[in-house]
Amino acid sequence: MLKRDYKQNAYYLMYLIRCALNDKVPAKEKLDKMNLSGVFAVAKAHSLTAIAAYALESAGIYDKAFEEGKNKAIRKEIIFDVERERVFAELEKAGIWYVPLKGIIMKDLYPQIGMRQMCDNDILFDKSKANEVRHIMEKLGFTTEVFDGDNHDTYHKPPVCNFEMHTALFLPQYGETINDYFEKIDGRIIQDSDSSHRYHFSMEDFYLYFLSHGHKHFNQGGIGLRFLVDVYVYNKEYGDKIRKQYIDYECKKLSIIDFENKIRELAFAVLNGNKLSQKARMLLDYMIFSGTYGTIQNSINNKLKNGNVSTLAKLNHIRKRIFVPVRKSDPQYKMYAARYKWFYKSKARIPLLIFYRIGIALTSRRNRVKAEVNAIIGA
Repeated sequence: MLKRDYKQNAYYLMYLIRCALNDKVPAKEKLDKMNLSGVFAVAKAHSLTAIAAYALESAGIYDKAFEEGKNKAIRKEIIFDVERERVFAELEKAGIWYVPLKGIIMKDLYPQIGMRQMCDNDILFDKSKANEVRHIMEKLGFTTEVFDGDNHDTYHKPPVCNFEMHTALFLPQYGETINDYFEKIDGRIIQDSDSSHRYHFSMEDFYLYFLSHGHKHFNQGGIGLRFLVDVYVYNKEYGDKIRKQYIDYECKKLSIIDFENKIRELAFAVLNGNKLSQKARMLLDYMIFSGTYGTIQNSINNKLKNGNVSTLAKLNHIRKRIFVPVRKSDPQYKMYAARYKWFYKSKARIPLLIFYRIGIALTSRRNRVKAEVNAIIGA
């Protein structure tokens, strides 16, 4: 799909979402202009197929691809809900405190089931109980995919159930300001009235965490339109209840005040159908071409900071991608040690990991590596 066509289809997608969220039927003259297969391709890349399907249904349009996407999203949400309640029950029984995060909270703010599509269940828990949680997850039929890696352990249960059990909200490499702010959350989480061990953030602190997480992705590989929709939905639900002065003050401490203002203003402009300024269009374009979780090209461009795209900067980036951490003081050491356990059982084995990673890059990950090389050349 040509870039201009992709962008136009993204604008049509956001129109459909605007209708779905504001209980309006899409206009026939708009629908007649749409290439639904093109709109679907953009919606799928941004995890927004279900909400668009609801909008189309309101106009009597039942497109096969959109309907399948919506049904999968509904099925997935039901499975997630059932499995999550089983996990919560075991955490309660074991006396382990936990905090549901991100999509688990956001999905309930959308008007219909499945509208807010999710990839994972993200749950923060008492990191001193990591081994107990692993036992619980495996007892419930989950397979451990990553344990004691960076800031979360990863578990999977077929067909679609992914859980990221977080021992921390952020990591130092995401930036000291954000990491330090969220490292100690004792005074920020509130116990649920109907639970002994489940906690939640206030509506303000959840928003701050959600924004900070989005900001991290935005500055790395980019973040897509689903995040923009989330910001709109959250502010529409809590905008007149949230303490704006507190949000602004804390956003300044987190150095994300400009990000919050721009994203919120863009979200309301796009989803209320207002005219966009040139800067707003540029920001929207960045998000349109980011997909749900960002792109390799964005990641490369953002890592080559301050427009430093010299040959030396590119070679330095390649060096960092090839070499592996050997000192425990390296922020990446723990993550590598968890992912490549055999190599880190002995210091003598660690150098062999370089050749192993090169071999993987030339075989099973060659398409991603090719894309990254092309991104570096094009930067």
